[in-house]
Amino acid sequence: MPRIAIAGGSGRMGRMLVEAVLASSDCTLAGVLEQPDSPAVGQDAGAFLGRATGVRLTADLHQGLQGADVLIDFTRPEGTLAHLAACRELGVRAAVGTTGFSPAQKAELGGHAQAMALVFAPNMSVGVNVVLQLLKQAALALGPDYDIEVLEAHHRHKVDAPSGTALAMGEVLARARGLDLARDGVFARHGHTGERDPRAIGFATLRGGDIVGDHTVLFCGTGERIEISHKSSSRANYAEGSLRAARFLAALPAGATGLYDMHDVLNLK
Repeated sequence: MPRIAIAGGSGRMGRMLVEAVLASSDCTLAGVLEQPDSPAVGQDAGAFLGRATGVRLTADLHQGLQGADVLIDFTRPEGTLAHLAACRELGVRAAVGTTGFSPAQKAELGGHAQAMALVFAPNMSVGVNVVLQLLKQAALALGPDYDIEVLEAHHRHKVDAPSGTALAMGEVLARARGLDLARDGVFARHGHTGERDPRAIGFATLRGGDIVGDHTVLFCGTGERIEISHKSSSRANYAEGSLRAARFLAALPAGATGLYDMHDVLNLK
């Protein structure tokens, strides 16, 4: 029975994760981390559900991770990296859904994976990861005669763009086409742009309201257009995928290390 710690427990995603762990039949809540300046520190983790869990939100990393098998982290890059350092020290595995890492921060995350087992996925939704497989197949089958555009929409509070999921889609599409997303990705268009480069993978970003997360990839050919979409109406799917990642990590043998993704968790490779 995996013992789960959660980072950012007073936020929307953190609360969803707490609820998912408490509702599961095979996971237990070991700890909940929160920022030191949060007014929620010291509160019971189940207060928003109207129930007592005996687990209180804490800013003390060692206290929050004590006794945990896996940390689930959907916070910010700087906080996640600090949490991973503590996990590495305490022998706790981690499932990370944080987005917005810089290349240097991704390298630091990879360094931690050399000493601990770590699942890193910009989107832990089972549906999204199935869509990534479909995108690979479509890109390979349709070939370069179809232009690729990625559209994503999120709530007004999201701070990074394009979304981590959109970038993951772009990476899958680029690999299937033999392209380099850093070189061939087009992340903004304005003014006189000239004719579209046939190698380009375009991105369009929308922000507004309370959109949980919508992603659509268009394969635009001559006389037809194929669209593959995933639309989230709740964060519950991310929480359930995170628990699958936590179970995967908890089942690895003692001393296991390495950087895994949701395709490993879902056996899609």
